[in-house]
Amino acid sequence: MSQFTDIINSEKPTLVDFYATWCGPCKMQSPILEQVKEKIGDHGTIVKIDIDRNQELAAQYHVQSVPTLILFKCGKPVWRTVGVQQAELLVAKIYEHEGTKSDEK
Repeated sequence: MSQFTDIINSEKPTLVDFYATWCGPCKMQSPILEQVKEKIGDHGTIVKIDIDRNQELAAQYHVQSVPTLILFKCGKPVWRTVGVQQAELLVAKIYEHEGTKSDEK
């Protein structure tokens, strides 16, 4: 759990995919997330969380349906959606929340 907290506390946007192995739409979302990762490169992070193995985490973020995608920035959820989403939308949301970094010179 502390590793998850470290990841979402990044200044880079972190897209978390709450999924289940038995979920058909989650299986459809997976290759889309691969496309997103290729497009965003180092501009963001994508993390997959299996709700059956991480029930406390899923409950903490009120995940009731899968796939649930939550975009975090500096530890705070800034965008959330449920269901299969297309790569273009996810890439746009990540760039939208990338913003400026405090370490920019």
